[in-house]
Amino acid sequence: MKITPKKINAFMLFKLPLGYLSGMRVKELDNQKCVVTIKHRWMNQNPFNSMFWAAQGMAAEMSTGVLVMQAIENSKKKVSMLVTHQDGNFFKKATGKIVFTCNNGNEIKDAIEKSAETKEGQVVNLVAEGVNSDGVVVSNFTFQWSLKVKS
Repeated sequence: MKITPKKINAFMLFKLPLGYLSGMRVKELDNQKCVVTIKHRWMNQNPFNSMFWAAQGMAAEMSTGVLVMQAIENSKKKVSMLVTHQDGNFFKKATGKIVFTCNNGNEIKDAIEKSAETKEGQVVNLVAEGVNSDGVVVSNFTFQWSLKVKS
């Protein structure tokens, strides 16, 4: 299956319903970059009238995870993938539409190739930055993904 934003969004409806209902959507995808949006609304708010940190984290993780899934598909190999660590930083209240972007596609491809060569798992740190409609960074997340090519 070729991974496209439309297919990922449909997949979310059935396999990640909380993500779909929260308004999270994959908007852009290529080999290097994935862009995911989420809007502050009643379903994903906190008591302080901004977006709950976990909703931001969910959108940030999606921007990294879709890139990993696409790199695995492009490699034509069977690869196990798992988030082994996550860090988040928050700079401003997240209100309105927040756009999370991950630009680490090449690092994922390199990790898969190295895992295939060494037969060992590889760790790659992927960063997703969340920006509001004014272009201000509201949060950023780093996800440590473990990737291992299966024999």
